[in-house]
Amino acid sequence: MRLIVLDTNCLLQALPTKSPYHKVWTEILCGNISLCVNTEILNEYEEILSLKTTKEIAHNVVEAIARLHTTKFQETYIHFNLIEQDVDDNKFVDCAVAADAEYIVTNDNHFNALKEIDWPKVAVLTIMEFAAQIG
Repeated sequence: MRLIVLDTNCLLQALPTKSPYHKVWTEILCGNISLCVNTEILNEYEEILSLKTTKEIAHNVVEAIARLHTTKFQETYIHFNLIEQDVDDNKFVDCAVAADAEYIVTNDNHFNALKEIDWPKVAVLTIMEFAAQIG
């Protein structure tokens, strides 16, 4: 099973049923993709989803993620601070490193900084690239 960290921008794109990336959300719900999160990530999901949808939808999405048996909760004890342009993005990087996730799935260009770093190596895919991989 694939273990990924999903950036908030991609979660927003994966949720709508008419989205070309909805299969990412469906595969997470079916247990075919394991989502790696921590409290900081879940809080951001809920905050941003509340702004873009409703508080009820945001709460339900976060609850669904939290209750999935395939969700991996990963505490981070080391903070690498690898993304300087938007330090808030580092929570996703630290979670991915700590969990040894296969990918961070994001459309945020700030994560391109990871391509220049030798260690820790973190693979980054756009949601389009990841959706193509899962068919």
